[in-house]
Amino acid sequence: MSSSPNHKSPAAGDAGQADDKPRLTEEEKKQNHIASEQKRRQAIREGFDRLTELVPGLEGQGRSEGLVLKRTVDYMREQLVERQAMIDRVEQAGGGVDDKLKSKRDRARAEGEGDIPIAKAPSDLQHCETTPYDIG
Repeated sequence: MSSSPNHKSPAAGDAGQADDKPRLTEEEKKQNHIASEQKRRQAIREGFDRLTELVPGLEGQGRSEGLVLKRTVDYMREQLVERQAMIDRVEQAGGGVDDKLKSKRDRARAEGEGDIPIAKAPSDLQHCETTPYDIG
């Protein structure tokens, strides 16, 4: 009788191997959890650091995550408006713009669905400038 390479039989000397590995103590579990949480927080800090490098006006400022997020959203909205203005200028000059680069609003307008207003999300982060917090 042949066994598959993924299935080991107890006769192969692997019986009870899982039981041979000692279980973690409560203190070891706690230390593993603390280390995982520290690693997660460090990744978040590094992400915010990258944002402060990329978003104009955030370089060299103290880091309030709420402020960084608010300014990042504001910057991204500005970039989207600027991108749309470029697309409009290209089309007004008689150039073509790939549909993949156009917004849903532009595609709908091109398909005759009329002007679809862009809803602005409420600025839920306005309070963050006055109540900074830090993860750490």
